[in-house]
Amino acid sequence: MAGRISLVLAVFLSLTLRVAYCTTDVCLTVKSYGYDCHDYKVTTGDGYILTLQRVHAPPHGGRHRPDKPGRPVLLQHGVTMDGMAWVMNGAEQSLAFALADGGFDVWIANSRGTRFSRGHNHLTADTDRSYWSWTWVELANFDLAANVDFVYNHTGQKVYYVGHSLGTLTMLVSLSQHKLVDKLKAAALLTPIAHLNHITTGLLQLGANVYGGELLNLLGVSEFVPRSETVDHLLEKICVVHSLDCRDLFSAITGDNCCLNSTAMDLFLKYAPQATSTMTVVHFAQMVRTGNVTMYDFGNIFANLKHYGQLRPPVYNLAAIPADFPLFLSYGGRDALSDVKDVGLLLDELRDHQEDKLTVQLIEEYAHMDFIMAYNAGTKVNAPVLEFLNNNCQ
Repeated sequence: MAGRISLVLAVFLSLTLRVAYCTTDVCLTVKSYGYDCHDYKVTTGDGYILTLQRVHAPPHGGRHRPDKPGRPVLLQHGVTMDGMAWVMNGAEQSLAFALADGGFDVWIANSRGTRFSRGHNHLTADTDRSYWSWTWVELANFDLAANVDFVYNHTGQKVYYVGHSLGTLTMLVSLSQHKLVDKLKAAALLTPIAHLNHITTGLLQLGANVYGGELLNLLGVSEFVPRSETVDHLLEKICVVHSLDCRDLFSAITGDNCCLNSTAMDLFLKYAPQATSTMTVVHFAQMVRTGNVTMYDFGNIFANLKHYGQLRPPVYNLAAIPADFPLFLSYGGRDALSDVKDVGLLLDELRDHQEDKLTVQLIEEYAHMDFIMAYNAGTKVNAPVLEFLNNNCQ
């Protein structure tokens, strides 16, 4: 066991080495395709300064719709990604452009800690460990809330929402507490993350089971940067030692993506992965080990009592999501992170949802990253999302 822990710890430490990310921003990419784009700054209730990008089609010409920005839609990326997730697949396949062409007023979120959202009222991301004292719970309670409030107040309209991966979990737990419901119109959730009981990627199972994230916390590593020059070598070593099939390390983590070409992979390596907090990594590991969707476990009863007034962290009741709130869930048959069985557990919790308010799509050949990077995402993902949003325009 000691050998296993040291190997995983070595990997996690290598992941936290600082790297120089590509500095191309979302708006520069958007404008290169002839669309309009503007940056906005949003401050959360706990002091983090986030960047939102607003995208809409130009008023005249070409294949783009001549409409002015209409119904607002907020796009939320997943963990270790940022707003580039919604535009890096090109104008023909990226959801942000499809929505803009469809007459939507598109707003792209960037979570705290990513390159466009590293500001704070008094903390510095590069030097203050306390800057990273948060998990996905804070992303739901503060980042999501601040972004929805900003778009709602700025446009004067209820907001449509599209989330991928972690961007689905934050919305699900918010809705389960009846938060933001009065400011939202509908939510499309791509590769929904809730229960992680059946996660099939051996690397993540191993990392969760040997408490790699907790060890990082003990060593004072607060910022989790999943990229370095040595990571491939170390991951390959783990795969050999533990007999994991990791010939394709990307697929070993996300599942066997069917529809990514070399250009998509090059773009992913250019723009991602992005930083998150080590506490978020720990929180996901807790979910893998317990199978529950709970708040963060601080590791001892006294800390939990202080934060929650009870010995164990509270469990989110996803069955409490309002039954009349329009939801679209799309998931892949090959997804190693949003496993079909785990999505089934979520759907079971939504069994009392109004039938006409819940749309479910299974794309058998898709895995986790196909939903935002596939060469055929335009027909497989974008078209059904647009249909769902347009069907819930009243």
